[in-house]
Amino acid sequence: MGVETEYGISALPPRAAMTAVEEDLHPMQLSNHVVKAYGSHGQGSGAGGQTAGAPSAGWDYETETPLRDIRGYEVARGNAHPDQLTDSDLGMANLILTNGARLYVDHAHPEYSGPEVTSALDVVRFDKAGDEVMAIAARRASESLGRSVRLYKNNTDGKGASYGTHENYLLARATPFDRVVTQFTAFLVSRQVVTGAGRVGIGQASQQAGFQISQRADFFEAEVGLETTLNRPIINTRDEPHADASRHRRLHVITGDANLAETSTYLKVGTASWVLRVIEAGELGLDLRLDTPVAAMRAVSHDLGCRALLTLADGRRMSAVDLQEAYLGACLAHLDRVGGELDEPAAAEAKDVLGRWQDCLDTLRTDPFSLADQLDWVAKLKLMESYRSRDGLGWDAPKLALIDLQYADVDPRRSLYAALVAKGLLRRLVGPAEIERARTSPPEDTRAYFRGRMMDKFGSAVVAASWDSVIFDVPGRAALQRVPLLDPLRGTRQQVGAMIDGCSDVTELFAALGR
Repeated sequence: MGVETEYGISALPPRAAMTAVEEDLHPMQLSNHVVKAYGSHGQGSGAGGQTAGAPSAGWDYETETPLRDIRGYEVARGNAHPDQLTDSDLGMANLILTNGARLYVDHAHPEYSGPEVTSALDVVRFDKAGDEVMAIAARRASESLGRSVRLYKNNTDGKGASYGTHENYLLARATPFDRVVTQFTAFLVSRQVVTGAGRVGIGQASQQAGFQISQRADFFEAEVGLETTLNRPIINTRDEPHADASRHRRLHVITGDANLAETSTYLKVGTASWVLRVIEAGELGLDLRLDTPVAAMRAVSHDLGCRALLTLADGRRMSAVDLQEAYLGACLAHLDRVGGELDEPAAAEAKDVLGRWQDCLDTLRTDPFSLADQLDWVAKLKLMESYRSRDGLGWDAPKLALIDLQYADVDPRRSLYAALVAKGLLRRLVGPAEIERARTSPPEDTRAYFRGRMMDKFGSAVVAASWDSVIFDVPGRAALQRVPLLDPLRGTRQQVGAMIDGCSDVTELFAALGR
């Protein structure tokens, strides 16, 4: 599994007088500057880091299929919205990082796509590494442009635009997709009470004053569909596995918020992965279909008491917390059955995820504000209420919108999230040393290890890469050489680490690979 985030971007006026070109700087150009700035000094921690620059590799689009739908058809390119054509090279900056991640320009935003991992805690580590990457990139871009570039880990500008934080989960191709739709939808709708990032403003363009649990809920308009930037569906049907399509399916989840609180991220992916395990096994055993999922998604986000009753397809009524507890019960039963098959770290994490999930749901029933040290939306709401009480502010006060934005600033010198962490008011799951290691080094138990090590050791020979391939220019060979990585669990440190360590150049690498 893994998480990818598009960051909000803006720039203050330059310190010197603007030229006409600077005045008209498009967000896509600004994002391009940010991505290039991160690579310009290598992947060190700041302006004084490596100076040779990061190796620049293109993206291998050959196996991308953004218009292929799981429901059995492919949209003709002529009928597709331009935003759907993610397999086109627009000449924007693209970096494959030494931690196995991708940093590039997507829809006029700088995007960090984290590497593939196998644990929820690793998702947190590499997601936090992405925030650090963006903080460094913004600092370098500010220096090179002579103007302050601001990046925000949020999902809306409050004026009608929304940008995504997407999760990806590898599923067995044999799992019937209609089962995923009917059994996973209510989980995604109801999980906002745990995973929401909090937002000032109600409605896509904040037409109504107020505060809501989720940044993204108001932007969903369909139950199922292929799109990600328009007519957004709760269940996305893109059939682009980035792996052996005969064995695997990648579930592309677009409903999540951009979380800063580590517990929110941990539970977001940890609970989703366990619910999907249960669905894969055919063991949910519950009919939790909602009558109107899109309306329910907004109702959950707008209900700060977490008590609103949602109507199910069979007429029953349950709150979001009730629904989450039903899913939790199924996960606990499944863990009880398969727990003996898990290795020790996986079993320990499963018990921790499900235990924290239970604790959060219990607390949401009694005293949601006591979760302000764990969940983004509660932490943000508590902060907002302190300002409202002190200054007598209504929810339409511009100051509250500014606080919402400042919470998400990736620069720790300005970030209100970082200020809460510094004061010990938000719990940490990972430390600075772990995050720094994740920023520069790949996970060791997936193919991301091979990709990251290639960029670190043989980056100058890497022409392009993707999630399921690395393409090399090998001296003495007329054609470029593609190494396929269709199995996400091959190319690990255990499998190839010693071999990579023993090779001094790419020619030796290919000899060791037997190619």
